[in-house]
Amino acid sequence: MEKLSMAATIFCAVALAALATAAGGEAAVVEHTFVVHEMNQTHLCNTTKIYVVNGQLPGPTIDVTDGDTVVVHVENRLPHGLTIHWHGVRQIRSCWSDGAGFVTECPIPPGGNHVYRFNVTGQVGTLWWHAHVTCLRATVAGAFVIRPKGGRYPFPTPTKDVPIIIGEWWELDLVELDRRMHDGNFDDNPLSATINGKLGDLSNCSGKPEESFVLDVVRGKTYLLRIVNTALFSEYYFKVAGHTLTVVGADGNYLTPYKTDMVTLAPGEAMDVLMVADAPPAHYHMVALANQPPEPDPQIPGFVSRGLVRYAGSDNSNNGLPVPTPLMPDQHNTMPSYYFHNNLTGLAHPDRHRVPMHVDERFFFTLGLGSICRNNSTSCKRRRSPETIVVATMNNVSFRHPTNTSLLERYYERRTSGLYTEDLPDHPPHPYNYTDRNLIPPGPLEEALEPTFKATKLRRFRYNTSVEIIFQSTALLQSDSNPMHLHGYDFFVLAMGLGNYNPKTDPKKFNYHNPQLRNTVQVPRTGWAAVRFVTDNPGMWYLHCHFEFHIIMGMATAFIVEDGPTPETSLPPPPPEFKKCGANGLTQP
Repeated sequence: MEKLSMAATIFCAVALAALATAAGGEAAVVEHTFVVHEMNQTHLCNTTKIYVVNGQLPGPTIDVTDGDTVVVHVENRLPHGLTIHWHGVRQIRSCWSDGAGFVTECPIPPGGNHVYRFNVTGQVGTLWWHAHVTCLRATVAGAFVIRPKGGRYPFPTPTKDVPIIIGEWWELDLVELDRRMHDGNFDDNPLSATINGKLGDLSNCSGKPEESFVLDVVRGKTYLLRIVNTALFSEYYFKVAGHTLTVVGADGNYLTPYKTDMVTLAPGEAMDVLMVADAPPAHYHMVALANQPPEPDPQIPGFVSRGLVRYAGSDNSNNGLPVPTPLMPDQHNTMPSYYFHNNLTGLAHPDRHRVPMHVDERFFFTLGLGSICRNNSTSCKRRRSPETIVVATMNNVSFRHPTNTSLLERYYERRTSGLYTEDLPDHPPHPYNYTDRNLIPPGPLEEALEPTFKATKLRRFRYNTSVEIIFQSTALLQSDSNPMHLHGYDFFVLAMGLGNYNPKTDPKKFNYHNPQLRNTVQVPRTGWAAVRFVTDNPGMWYLHCHFEFHIIMGMATAFIVEDGPTPETSLPPPPPEFKKCGANGLTQP
């Protein structure tokens, strides 16, 4: 982690980590203070204003044990509002602390503060936290580590664990980036990838290489790499030259150990990966390479960062030999991602995490693009003309995000009239060949499917409903994959495939024995993924693609889960520290 200097007036309290541990190793209360502020950082010969927590990029790691209670005091010293989301934390009966802007709370105002309090139970592994308003999560983010009770893993205990935060370096101000995307401008790109905030030696300023992240290892020791993709725009391939990696967990759940030479992470995903330092003592490069589809724009530049694995006792000159660099796939080759994700399985446990075999409600969600006419016109030229704004959709509905209130607050107070409806379609309005590549470029086939509309459409579920969703990535105006993230839940990934989902033959491929349990599923490019879960956590839960441009464009919705029959299965009232929305769309003092 890269620590950055800052004026003493910003803060003097680094993360409190006040562990009030009871006798006998019982659950603890882990407290942190997050001061969110601006600072300048220089890369690629330019000084850029960035947004950080406690002067750190990436932000501080929250390190807890299964069963602990987490309390985070957030002080907002930015000139605009923000929230902090605890990505992947189940938030059982604590939806009020989920931190989804305008979904579970209004943003913390400039100069304001907020307390997040929640319990972490039944999850072990790597999650993460990030800002959930505008594009600030590009730099306001960090790892969230949950350790098993007693320190016992179902794999060899590592000597050390190391967060590996893959991100992007943006020279453009992130608030301005958000404004441009809301206006329909999606032409901006980051300048580089980062590993733990470092651009790496493949980037340079006037011929001087940028600093690289360095992992120091001892031969024969095992290291647990806690890899998180915090990027706004890209999936990433990750390799370490000369080393085999073993994936043992993802999204806070154990996986069947899977050996590979490359890990693939979509935005929002977190992987637990064992690396044994078993190579001859020397230096070895690690590489994070962005993966983009070749269509519709093959000219997107490659984003890459290169770090270093440095063995104890190795010569600083690497014995005069070139430092080995892993061979990476072509940046436009998306198939390695598909095979990687499809090869992962959950660590089967007979007493928990059983797949619901009965399904109460089924959904078929198409994920694609469309357009709306500018200036509320009822008709306009399509085919990406200046008269339209390109939006993202689920079943041809582009989600209209609230801008001055919280969906959860209004739902709880039963003041929802005019705010949202509960009629998100469970299938697209018109069946078509969803993965026809002729739909990618503007043309007559695409034009007939392009018109859509903005609306705040949700779905409501009774408590303990078994839900199955088929996510279908389409080729409509684009060919992106879609990392779909559901707040407040883990779901079973039963299967995924390429092309159009076939409801007659593809269910035969479903894995009911040991499917992955995830909070984010990478729906393949022009492919599909099937997930299933039970609505056992009441509240208002955001579902969205984790590509930032897709969120802003409207590939999102929210699920309402009603209370169960008992107080233990119901959403409690907001906690004392919860702050209601004010008239300006920010939390009240």
